[in-house]
Amino acid sequence: MRKLIVIEFVTLDGVMQGLGSPDEDRDGGFEHGGWSAPYFDDVQATSAAEGLKATTAYLFGRRTYEKMAAFWPHQPDENPMAAHLNATPKHVATRTLTELSWPGAQVLDGDLAPAVRRLKAEGEGVLAVLGSGALVQELIAHDLVDGYRLFVHPLLLGTGKRLFRERPGRSA
Repeated sequence: MRKLIVIEFVTLDGVMQGLGSPDEDRDGGFEHGGWSAPYFDDVQATSAAEGLKATTAYLFGRRTYEKMAAFWPHQPDENPMAAHLNATPKHVATRTLTELSWPGAQVLDGDLAPAVRRLKAEGEGVLAVLGSGALVQELIAHDLVDGYRLFVHPLLLGTGKRLFRERPGRSA
């Protein structure tokens, strides 16, 4: 059975919004886009590459899929992340897209929780979720997350979407 692992880049105060570029995600008036660039280093790159070995499939929310599909298929296979993303099955949780342009990508069929349970049951290794903040909140609510790989950046933003939002009660 696959394990569903959420992989996120977050600040010390848990913000995960808009890490890549200034205009990546401006929801809620967020003005700190691109915050991760000064803090990404070789240690994180090596750790991220190590995580690729166990990943047998990816799960994305629609917005993350669209951003990644616009970039990664056009990167050379000499880039290990590009090679892995382009060769590995990708599943997209979406209510609006019916066709996907990235080879190896398919729309997740049916309601989220049962569809993810099927994905977990039908394979080995890791089903990795990258970014996909809204999707991650749903996965957490349905108790579908088996683990987290967090890349914590040494800054506080004070505002922005957080990985762990208010939850009723304790989680282990």
